[in-house]
Amino acid sequence: MTNKSTRWQQRFENFEKAYKLLERTLQIKNPSEAEKGGLIQFYEVAFELAWKMLKDYLEAEGLNVQGPRDAIKTAYQYEFISNGHEWIDALDDRNLTVHIYDEETTDAIIAKISSTYFPLIQNLYLSFNEKRQT
Repeated sequence: MTNKSTRWQQRFENFEKAYKLLERTLQIKNPSEAEKGGLIQFYEVAFELAWKMLKDYLEAEGLNVQGPRDAIKTAYQYEFISNGHEWIDALDDRNLTVHIYDEETTDAIIAKISSTYFPLIQNLYLSFNEKRQT
């Protein structure tokens, strides 16, 4: 196995940890302000590791990828992910979460994480967990 082919698998291990933290945190009913902050943080980390894992995987496949937007577009083009537009929206909201400080925006993004972005991350997790085992 080459370094590039093992790199995405190593990144997957960290992604898996972040994914599971996000999954558990999303199960909290009526989260406190601190729990909402944790949920946003877990989303940021899981999303960051998701696109970096995609980038590593694409590079192991011989593709040249520059940055998160390019990784998402290329992964969509090669059908490693579906719902490319939602992934781009997730990236935009992930970039927004770094700069938000009001509860209304936080609650709106948490709602999107629960309804749209977590299922994207979950599908990626399941797909790459299967790739890792083959």
